[in-house]
Amino acid sequence: MKTRVFLVRHGATVLSAEDRFAGATNVELSDEGRWQVEALSGRLARQPIAAFYASPLDRTMETARILAAPHGRQVEPEDGFLEINHGVWEGLTRHEAETRFGDMYVKWEADPYNFAPADGETGLAVAARAMPALLRAVAAHAGEMICVVSHKATIRLLLGAILGFDPRRYRDHLDLNPASLSVLDFRDAMNGRLTLFNDVAHYASDGLAIPPVPGGRLSKVWEK
Repeated sequence: MKTRVFLVRHGATVLSAEDRFAGATNVELSDEGRWQVEALSGRLARQPIAAFYASPLDRTMETARILAAPHGRQVEPEDGFLEINHGVWEGLTRHEAETRFGDMYVKWEADPYNFAPADGETGLAVAARAMPALLRAVAAHAGEMICVVSHKATIRLLLGAILGFDPRRYRDHLDLNPASLSVLDFRDAMNGRLTLFNDVAHYASDGLAIPPVPGGRLSKVWEK
């Protein structure tokens, strides 16, 4: 029995618009973010989604509640889907973090999977809590559809684990827009596949929106 997971990044926030590190920082959706999520909610309204899970932060819980409302479902908070904690960089722009913590930033830029800023988390630590949470949800809803609302880094790390590419390059190889939709299909806990990635067709009234070419919000690889 196949299980489908609608994997959603929360809508835009003021801090995401400013490209600040805000993994553990609790910030609400912006008006733009709510519009994005409402548009996605309309897109998913006819899907028979059996359960909604979300990181317990405000921006993810609000996103999930908007998506769950047409289905009459409650949202189950799940700590495993929390965003990566950037420690001493929380609230800083990338330029500020690089300027103030030069050596630390260089090491993180080279390998964000195994290195973390002071008081923060490695990508490895995030994957180690997020993947079991996802597989528990899949196992609990065999043959059903579920929705998981999480964060940019956490979703990319989950996809990296499922697709099996070098996890040190997750920031370089995957990008996610706010309120984007990705779809995972699981035959069982050991066999998952990516069916749709970073789709934002709901942004446009004609349903044909194409994501822009990634810019500097990924890593220095994309700033050249």
